[in-house]
Amino acid sequence: MKPLKRILYIEDEIDIQTVMRMSLERLGGFELLVCNNGIDAVAKAPGFAPDLMLVDVMMPGMDGPTTVTTLRTMEEFATTPVVFITAKVQPHEVARLRELGAIDVISKPFDAMTLPQHLQSLWRLHTG
Repeated sequence: MKPLKRILYIEDEIDIQTVMRMSLERLGGFELLVCNNGIDAVAKAPGFAPDLMLVDVMMPGMDGPTTVTTLRTMEEFATTPVVFITAKVQPHEVARLRELGAIDVISKPFDAMTLPQHLQSLWRLHTG
């Protein structure tokens, strides 16, 4: 099984990006490509070869689902696992994100201390 190392992280809020960097880079030891929005991600992500995409749902301009749909049109992202992060976790909203291929939906606020282990568990379940 290939280890989880590289994460494409798309989030528009700088404060949340900072917490996520501390959680995933420092605690989890992951390599992150952080993009501020969907347009930024579509431009910067090709060539990064992420193992996983971690995507905020609500962003100005291109939202998370649209960003993932756009990235999925690129061959290198066609099968990359996606985890969405959102404050809206009503069952119908989660179901819609899962229909887009999400392997999980993490609610905001999230626990930065346990997030790296949670992503590793999801990775093992998805790739194992």
